[in-house]
Amino acid sequence: MKTNVSWQEDVHFTAETGSGFKVEIDGNQAAGPRPMELILAGLGGCTSYDVVNILKKSRQDVVSCVAHVDADRADTVPSVFTEIRVHFVVTGRKIKESVVARAVKLSAEEYCSASLMLERGGVNIVHSYEVIEVE
Repeated sequence: MKTNVSWQEDVHFTAETGSGFKVEIDGNQAAGPRPMELILAGLGGCTSYDVVNILKKSRQDVVSCVAHVDADRADTVPSVFTEIRVHFVVTGRKIKESVVARAVKLSAEEYCSASLMLERGGVNIVHSYEVIEVE
């Protein structure tokens, strides 16, 4: 896996992933997200991927899964993440809460590489969820 990051101007960079996608990164948020926002997005995407896959394999009728990710950072430089909260909102038909709880737990403790990497680096990650029933 690799990514090339090229400086454009000021604090604006373009990342090109090994799979050929481009992402604009900007410290001022004028042309793209800040680097630390991308870390949160990567965590959200990684854990959401796991949760949805586990729910589908468990034959849950999922209509929507949204991971709300927010974080606290240290007040001093380097301003690393100190705590990250991931709250899943799972919407579907006859979704079993116990299956959602299991999916979130498995992602957090066994499958999500981003989550496990951040935790091993000293970040406290708190997971929560809610289930919304639709007809």
